Amino acid sequence: MSFTEDNVIAALRDCYDPEIPLNIVDLGLVQRIALAPDLDVPGAGIAGVPQRHLLTLDLIPTGDDEGKQAQLTAQIQNRLAGIFEISRTTIHLHETPVWTPQLISREGRRILKLDQPQFPILNNRIR
Repeated sequence: MSFTEDNVIAALRDCYDPEIPLNIVDLGLVQRIALAPDLDVPGAGIAGVPQRHLLTLDLIPTGDDEGKQAQLTAQIQNRLAGIFEISRTTIHLHETPVWTPQLISREGRRILKLDQPQFPILNNRIR
């Protein structure tokens, strides 16, 4: 079985925004996941040795509080550090696009109870 972006997404569902009680995947913070083989780890390229990966994440934070951004980044690093297939993780926080509640997934809206009729603007563009 190979290691894929779906494995990363599953792990990121355990990471929560410091202020909003929802995982970063359903909040729409994860903009890009890039996996590349790590050819510098011991045993890389040898038959029978499990492949390890370099992971790059592009995220958009929910705000500009550097303390909360550092907390979120540390939480993600700690969660992914326990995955053997990932040898190193690089996280880039981007100011654009700006995060808005419209990025919240359908499941996230259900969890936060934002799928109600009183929130029509949030339900126009459901992911």
